[in-house]
This record gives sequence, structure tokens and C-alpha cells, in this order.
Amino acid sequence: MEIRKNIVDEAMEMLRGMVSIPSVSFSEDEVCRYVSDALSGCGLEHIRVKNNIVALNRRFDPAKKTLMLCAHMDTVPACDGYSFDPYRPDYGIVRDIFGCGEDDIVCGLGSNDDGGSAVAMCAAFRHFHDREMPCNLVLALSSEEERSGPDGMALIWEHYNDIDGLEHAGRPDWAIVGEPTGMKAATSERGLLVIDGEAEGVSGHAARGEGVNALYIALDDINRLREHEFTRISPAMGKVRLNVTQIEAGTAHNVIPDRCRFVVDIRPTEMYVNQEIMDELQSICRSRLKARNLKNRSSATAQSSPLMECCRSLGIETFSSPTTSDWIRIGCDAVKMGPGDSVRSHRKDEYITRKEIAEGIGGYISFTERFMEILKKQ
Repeated sequence: MEIRKNIVDEAMEMLRGMVSIPSVSFSEDEVCRYVSDALSGCGLEHIRVKNNIVALNRRFDPAKKTLMLCAHMDTVPACDGYSFDPYRPDYGIVRDIFGCGEDDIVCGLGSNDDGGSAVAMCAAFRHFHDREMPCNLVLALSSEEERSGPDGMALIWEHYNDIDGLEHAGRPDWAIVGEPTGMKAATSERGLLVIDGEAEGVSGHAARGEGVNALYIALDDINRLREHEFTRISPAMGKVRLNVTQIEAGTAHNVIPDRCRFVVDIRPTEMYVNQEIMDELQSICRSRLKARNLKNRSSATAQSSPLMECCRSLGIETFSSPTTSDWIRIGCDAVKMGPGDSVRSHRKDEYITRKEIAEGIGGYISFTERFMEILKKQ
């Protein structure tokens, strides 16, 4: 849908302000304050929960179900090699790189991931704020997403009704998770399970062939992991993906190592809970396996969900996402969708265009309107 120029201008100005404030995970206080002030300036009442923001539509009715718009405000650290200041870009340099200037692009750390989604959702939420609707609308802007921290969306979801102002607001029933997807809709998302393995042996002198080599035990286990097949296949995502990504052993060339540590990166599907994967792998390994976090589960939206019906109705392209997001921290049906391109995330010279921001705002409004129409028919 066509979005008025001033709405896009305001969103771009807000995004430039967010980019100018360093907001690496666990250091989001200042950017949270900035966004809070911006929402207050628009007349949008909201609740600040540590470095998270939650806002309810003005006609919120506890008897109705709720759709949540959620995006994150934190960033990863700036990588090396930026052609401009990642917080306050020189748009003369930007024009030389991208062929467009300040009116048509926002550059800098967090502009694409996930500031574009955040400001587009703020604009869409503002659009519906005073309307009477068949379901409630909630805006949630989170912190610590990039580091899976405990005080971001995990805090909001787990303690939703313990938060002042949300005591009578039931947890959301559906969510749109804002991430840079080119406004395509991810309807499933792989989880993340990182395992630390440790093989134990007995040290000895290499020249005399003494001891039990922990490295060999680990290598045998790594080979078993490499050859292991998980039998349950996801219709949307296929097989569970497993890769051993790090290994460490030994103190000197002539000492048999009594410890060998390795790291396993696993991308689960919705066919397994993470503890099942842990148990299955431990059964084939001599090394001791320990999960860093069992909460980063996989997600998949039911085909019968009104979110899926909305995607089909609007002709939105759907896909399965290989990356995680705040979706892993919420317990309701969701789709992951936002302006920008995931390829630009966590790379130098991050940017998002004016056109993409406008499409994001319009896309969120169109999706929400159609979603409300679907609910009315149910």
C-alpha cells in the first residue's frame, strides 16, 4: 500500500537516531530511552521493562485475542572494515558507495538488523493505535536479542503478567517477528543448540606410548557425530543440521593429552526438542556432552493458523529461515517478516533504503488489516 511521505520521513529520522547510539547487546539503555522518548512524542503510551518497551493499543480489551509486533533494538559489535563511521555515517562517502544520499538510504550499524523493522513496526502500530479492532495489537521492542540474553524477549514473555500495566493482558496469541527478510514471511525457523564436548583420557609421555589419548577419543566421537542421521524429517526444514566447529587439545608435542574439548553447532527442526537431541547424541559418544542452552528451540507455524491464511491471501512468499530470532523466546504462532535483507546483517557498511522502509510500513499495515478481516470471519 502507498505510504505518505511524511510517515516514511519520520521513520527514517527515528532510525538515524537509533543508529547514532551504540546499542550492542547488554548496553541498550540509551537507545531504549531514545525510542521511549520518540514514542512519547507521538502520544503512544508504553511500558519500559528494563531495556525493553511494550505498548498496548488504546482500545485494548482483555477479552480479545492479541497480535504482537516485535522487533529488537540491540546490535552486534561493529565489524572491521567499515567505509564510514558505523554510527554517524558521512553521506558523501555513502553516495560514492551506493549511488544515493541521505534522502534515500539509512546507513550504519543496526540500520538493517533490526532498526528497519523496529521503526516500520512503530509506524504501523501508530496507524492502528486508536482503532476498534477484532483483536488487540501489542508493540514489543526488545533488547539482548543478538546474544540470547535473559532480560530481553525472554523476560517479557516469561513474566508478561507480572509486569506493571500488563497484569490483565493475556500473552499474545500470534506474533509478527521483525527481521530483515525483504518482507517475505518465514513460517518456520531452525533453533540453535550449541554443545560443548569433553573427552577424558590419561596423560603420558608420547615417546613411551603411555596414557590414553583424549584426542583420539574425541576424534572417534566426532566421526560418530558426523555420520549420525536424525530420523525425523521436518516437512518444512528437512533434516537436523549438525557441524563440529571447534576442537582444542594438548599442552606440548610430547605429552599425550588427557583432555580434548570440542564444540558442536546444531540447527534443530520442530521435530525434536533440544533435550531429545542431547540424549540421542550422548548415547553414541564417550565424551561428556553439555548444552550451553536448551531454550533455543525450533519453531514452525501451523498451516491452519490465520497467519498462514493471511500470507496466502496476500500472496506473500514464504520460506524456512536458517537463522534464529526472538521467535525462539515466544510461545505462540508467528511469522518472521521485515524490511531489508538478511545478507547485509553482521557485515560492514550495513544499510537499508527508503523504499524498503516504506514497503515495510505498508506491508505491516496491509498484513494487519487482512489479518483482522480473517479473524472477523472466524
